[in-house]
Amino acid sequence: MIGPLPLFHPVRLAATFFWTGHAPFAPGTWGSLAALPFAWLFLWLGGWKLLLVAAIIATLVGFWSAGRYADTLATKDPGSVVIDEVAGQWIALLPAALDPVSFAIGFVAFRVLDITKPFPAGWADRRLTGATGIMLDDLCAGIYAALVLLAAQYYL
Repeated sequence: MIGPLPLFHPVRLAATFFWTGHAPFAPGTWGSLAALPFAWLFLWLGGWKLLLVAAIIATLVGFWSAGRYADTLATKDPGSVVIDEVAGQWIALLPAALDPVSFAIGFVAFRVLDITKPFPAGWADRRLTGATGIMLDDLCAGIYAALVLLAAQYYL
């Protein structure tokens, strides 16, 4: 057991995206990477509409689990919570084509924007607490990254 919740507790499974958040370094990057094959599958099976449904579900699950998991660790935004990266990464890939270059641009854009936190992501990260603070900055980064990906596809 890592932290106060058992390894297979539903809150822990969801918040850490099936333990991806327990990577020894850069858990947010690992969470984003873990989201990529699922995004590819959703786009392949049902296009952007299925990926949007998945992103909405990940967001709802994130709001449910992230705050609860953070409370059990008595931490504002534990690094092991990566469901926010999953939801944000899937939003970033909504305009993606099924090709590695498109996915690479979406991944890099999301990671850069998630780390730099342009307004309002930085504001949300600093000012909001609980699940809202954990989730909202990544959702903003995902929207910005989707716009970057759209622009890149237009100009490339």
